[in-house]
Amino acid sequence: MSRAISAPFPPDRRGVAPSRDTGAGRSGGTARAVTRTLSDDPLGGTVRRTVLPSGLRVLTEAIPAMRSVSFGIWVAVGSRDETGPQAGAAHFLEHLLFKGTHKRTALEISSQIEAVGGETNAFTTKEYTCYYARVLDEDLPLAIDVMCDLVADSLLEPADVETERGVILEEIAMHDDEPGDEVHDLFVQAVYGDHPLGRLISGTAETVTPMTRRQIQSFYRGRYTAPQIVIAAAGNLDHAAVVKLVRQAVRGTPLDSDPASPAPHRAATPAVRTKPTTTVVEPKETEQAHVILGCPGIDRLDDRRFALGVLNNVLGGGMSSRLFQEIREQRGLAYSVYSYASQYADTGLFAVYAGCAPGKVDEVLALTRAELARVAADGLTEAEVARGKGMSKGSFVLGLEDTGSRMSRLAKGELLYGDLMPVDELLRRVDEVTVEDVNVLAAELLSRPMSLAVVGPFGAGDFAV
Repeated sequence: MSRAISAPFPPDRRGVAPSRDTGAGRSGGTARAVTRTLSDDPLGGTVRRTVLPSGLRVLTEAIPAMRSVSFGIWVAVGSRDETGPQAGAAHFLEHLLFKGTHKRTALEISSQIEAVGGETNAFTTKEYTCYYARVLDEDLPLAIDVMCDLVADSLLEPADVETERGVILEEIAMHDDEPGDEVHDLFVQAVYGDHPLGRLISGTAETVTPMTRRQIQSFYRGRYTAPQIVIAAAGNLDHAAVVKLVRQAVRGTPLDSDPASPAPHRAATPAVRTKPTTTVVEPKETEQAHVILGCPGIDRLDDRRFALGVLNNVLGGGMSSRLFQEIREQRGLAYSVYSYASQYADTGLFAVYAGCAPGKVDEVLALTRAELARVAADGLTEAEVARGKGMSKGSFVLGLEDTGSRMSRLAKGELLYGDLMPVDELLRRVDEVTVEDVNVLAAELLSRPMSLAVVGPFGAGDFAV
């Protein structure tokens, strides 16, 4: 898999010649859209990609056996793209875009999709924002028109800004009342500190309260540009029809812009600097203690990511994992215990989470550290690696059983990797992982100094890394 694509479209693995669509652009005259068939996957459908003259990309996977379509608009903007005073702007904007456009009120946006049994939603991450709808195949034209309208032409009325400010402040307060969620944010802050990756996606009350409509509007128009946007759809659809409908839906909006090339996927340099190993405790009178022990990991383009997936599965990825068996099944010390890996363009995380009675935290942490040290020193067995590979392949393929996951796969491949790895190739890459690959990675990763985040009835001096 290539790490960077210099051309406006990734190389065609099947050698299919590009076709061209024509249509009137904003500046008049004839504009050309370049279309390629990326794959004709036996485990899925035909994947095609069109780059519009504005740099906006449209990817589809045609699956005739389905009677539904998932349609998503993915913007290469997340919370890490905010300045300090803007913290929470991407998430604030996600709320506001559903509040009305020049063509539709907020009620009309929701009611038009719900009237045909469809559903809409959105989410913000640290590196991208997604707006999506799932509808019957016959209602795809409506979904395209509604979703493109709200993303391209939102009004951001002052009254709506104030309404959603209150909603977001309540969301932040609700999050603070969920220690199982809060500990994850605490851990990320412990590792990344003041770096944008260490900030809360929602922002804080201190940043959201004074944020003005002008700041949000500036973020919207400066960041939501055609080259930064990928539109993806999967289900019973026709690619050419989807492209035509998208062009119609964005015509005359800011997304119908002058010719440009698609933005490249987010660069992996410079590497993110992490904080020195630390312990962070949030004292709360909770019935259960929540702990995360972990360290910086690898970025998402690192070739070792397949070995990391196998390692994570065996260490804490399921009921048969080492940590689950040792801490929950054999000793009954925790209801929930698992490991996980998060990966970004230029960094990553590897961590273990456990929720247990406050009086059992020391034992749980001791067992966790012992197991990490054991795997770092002795590695995994051939049988464990085989099981971990089977889990990776099975979860991936089973995850493609619905149109939403297939739509997400198209968009993430384009937006995050600049390429779409065929299913068979991904399975092959997992199969190629060796016991040595996993154990070399384990020795290096699990020997790193670990930071600790704790939410529960403790004081700052109750723990030491």
